[in-house]
Amino acid sequence: MMAELTKPVETLKITDAILNIDGFHFFYGNKAALHNISLAIPRKQVTAFIGPSGCGKSTLLRCFNRMNDLIEGIRVVGTIKLDGDDINTPDVDVIQLRRRVGMVFQKYNPFPKSIYENVVYGLRIAGVKNRTILAETVERSLRAAALWDEVKDRLHESALRLSGGQMQRLCIARAIAVQPDIILMDEPCSALDPIATSHIEDLIDDLKQEYTVIIVTHNMQQAARVSDYTAFLYLGELIEFDETNKIFTAPSKQQTQDYITGRFG
Repeated sequence: MMAELTKPVETLKITDAILNIDGFHFFYGNKAALHNISLAIPRKQVTAFIGPSGCGKSTLLRCFNRMNDLIEGIRVVGTIKLDGDDINTPDVDVIQLRRRVGMVFQKYNPFPKSIYENVVYGLRIAGVKNRTILAETVERSLRAAALWDEVKDRLHESALRLSGGQMQRLCIARAIAVQPDIILMDEPCSALDPIATSHIEDLIDDLKQEYTVIIVTHNMQQAARVSDYTAFLYLGELIEFDETNKIFTAPSKQQTQDYITGRFG
């Protein structure tokens, strides 16, 4: 019966994939939110998920670090493998998984603590107490998030005194402080002004030198600017996945063409 829901899309072959999704279905109770998703996420590249509201972009993103586990009654079929290991097996340490697969949310969410304590939060949870390691991590992470020069003299001030764009970059610094393999970004610029958005987009381009970045965005121009690969989802199905330039200039599917030219969505 599962196979009757939809046929998997013939998707782009990725030679160095960090995530491999194969025949993946996701259910809220009896309702299927994702249907037979199969694709590979390339390592140290930026992959964008696009599609209209409710198409399953954020649901799929949250499957990669099992954030959906917090919702009662969810069920999955199929596999998501991180470097060859299925992340949904019962023996997976979900806390460790979330250290490897960090997340930056739509609305910036710094803790009501100092800038310093926000960055080292994950390390403290892991039991790191060495002050030198903590200080080095703060500087490294804030530099990587293009925020160090703006806050280096106010590390012990409240993070809530930062601007919106600075708060979002702080959340990125907090995510990378634990040195993840993947950074998930769910509409990271939707609450930001154009200048702050530009800073985040520049940062995303820098981050892929060290990390795999997966971004959900409603903004197709943003997807075209920041990503190397783009997946188009519609009604819980993967319609097309390819290099971003091809998706936006010569898509293989009529549905993709119709969406990016504004005929629906």
